[in-house]
Amino acid sequence: MAYRNWEVIKISYCERAGEEVALEAEIVYPATFLPEQAPRIMAHRCSRGLACNSFHQPGCCWSGTNPGYDPFKEPEVEKPAAK
Repeated sequence: MAYRNWEVIKISYCERAGEEVALEAEIVYPATFLPEQAPRIMAHRCSRGLACNSFHQPGCCWSGTNPGYDPFKEPEVEKPAAK
């Protein structure tokens, strides 16, 4: 039987909450008789998401109120142009 589990994938400092938060993902693991299937990520959340939702402004995609903003996303590094 498949089972679901919330696992911490990253711990990071959140400027909005003013403290460290745990970024969690709900992972569904396949049944033992289907071992060749990879686990699936079904949802994600922040440990301070409920508190951020009580503010007067939308939070981020981890709290579920602003899907277009991810403050924990790593910035993309630009490659130098080839001459």
